[in-house]
Amino acid sequence: MNINLPNFNVKNLVKEAGSTLSRVVQLTEEKLGTTERTEYDNEFQNLAERADLTKAWTEKIVRDTETVLIPNPQNRIEDFIFDKIEKTKPQRLSNLEHLALDMIEAGGDFGQDLPYGQALIKVGQAEQKLGQCERDFIASSGICFTQPLRKFLEGEMKTITKERGILETKRLDLDACKNRVKKARSMLGQQAKDGISPEVVLEQAERDLRVAQAEFDRQAEITKVLLEGISTSQASHLRHLHAFVETQVRYYKHCIDAMNNLQRDLAKMRPVKPRLRINSEDVDGPPNTINYSIVHPTAKANKFDSRETNDEFDNDEDSNNFHTIDINNDSINFNVDKENTSSTWKSQTNNTNPFATTQILEQYDIEFDTSAITSV
Repeated sequence: MNINLPNFNVKNLVKEAGSTLSRVVQLTEEKLGTTERTEYDNEFQNLAERADLTKAWTEKIVRDTETVLIPNPQNRIEDFIFDKIEKTKPQRLSNLEHLALDMIEAGGDFGQDLPYGQALIKVGQAEQKLGQCERDFIASSGICFTQPLRKFLEGEMKTITKERGILETKRLDLDACKNRVKKARSMLGQQAKDGISPEVVLEQAERDLRVAQAEFDRQAEITKVLLEGISTSQASHLRHLHAFVETQVRYYKHCIDAMNNLQRDLAKMRPVKPRLRINSEDVDGPPNTINYSIVHPTAKANKFDSRETNDEFDNDEDSNNFHTIDINNDSINFNVDKENTSSTWKSQTNNTNPFATTQILEQYDIEFDTSAITSV
């Protein structure tokens, strides 16, 4: 039985293990403060801090935007899983669409010919439009805003994080080589150890230091170029932000248009009724009927002259919307001429039927305490 084992380079494996060990020792000594470390220049430090801020805030903005677009955390997790396994997301109804379907179904059961049923169907159809607008808004916002930002985090920012990690490894190797050089120099003039003179050890340490320094400088330059590219990425993010705002404006405009249309449709379905003023309050009455004795329930016939009537009508903005009704009989007298108002008022108040007020209230289909209404 032949077993093909992979070819291991023992020398490279030992070398890598030694490098890893030296990095751990170097990092531990830095944490304890027993050794020095190579510091980055101020420009590099500023770029690195800016990259950290960009990464942190971009992640938060993406999360918050997705929370606004899809409030249900379970749905967000489900969409994330489907994205990772590269499968189509399930089509689910929004809360508005559930409400719309229930309203339309209820309106059909209540009766499409009845006012309430018609209104429910109209509102349900409008809610369906709002739900579709919301669905389009979520899709457009994902395309123009959240997806580009997430692509930046998973692409460019992940590359920057990786290169910064490599740079930190190179720095640990560089500082470890510096410490070995210092130690080798301190051993000059001493006896050879393990058959190797201190001069040879120092020469090898300085050679390793030069290699480590070159690798560190090269990696630092690569990382710096990537960090400087964040400015270009933020300019692109600004364009995505403008696109998101424009998408939001369109969404709310469509919603406003849908609700205005709904409001107009409901207003057409609502029966028009004039206003009946009783005890300084406006209530609905039957079409085109109103009684001045109810408008002015406490007016006295002997104190109500033409001048007071004209002044009162001049100051009353709603006077043109009211008409008179003769409470002594079923006939209705419409008096529009203000000059004849006084005589009409007197003739009505002098011949008031004591039961007319109750009859008018019954005609208006209003339950009202008639003891609060006086008639002369």
